[in-house]
Amino acid sequence: METNQQFEQVMAECRELFSKKLHDYGAAWRIMRPSSVTDQIYIKANRIRSLETKGVSLVGEGIYPEFVGIVNYGIVALIQLELGYAEREDLSAEEALAVYDKYAKETMELMKKKNHDYDEAWRGMRVSSYTDLILMKIYRTKQIECLSGATLVSEGVDANYKDMINYAVFGLIKLKFGEKEDA
Repeated sequence: METNQQFEQVMAECRELFSKKLHDYGAAWRIMRPSSVTDQIYIKANRIRSLETKGVSLVGEGIYPEFVGIVNYGIVALIQLELGYAEREDLSAEEALAVYDKYAKETMELMKKKNHDYDEAWRGMRVSSYTDLILMKIYRTKQIECLSGATLVSEGVDANYKDMINYAVFGLIKLKFGEKEDA
């Protein structure tokens, strides 16, 4: 199966969970400021790294659901950057899914461009490297947030969120389709 199909398949899983959570909780995440979303992604990535290091989960959930969480919170972050945070839930499930789909599509388009230029180098990487790269992007994002977005040469936080999403999707693809880790 080619990358685009694999990407679409794991993104469909992420969207399905997002949709189910919209049903259960509504768009309660709309109250989160972007920096809080960044911290939520940090929690997920840090847990993945902890599980990779320790090899055991006492909570019972593994790495896969955490990567799904990074994808979904990454899209939430992009939504929050566009719309700003709200004082209360202000999106219907349909509106939230429409804007989710917009950012999922944008992120996939970015992946296609980078995948072309980098010749699918991600396939030769270890899942643990995606974790480390996501954590690095989180620290970059936090620094940009501390600078109130006033960078000299760096891309904005939106580019970092899209990269985090794509690294998480690559991890999901490797875990789902059982691709061999290169030594």
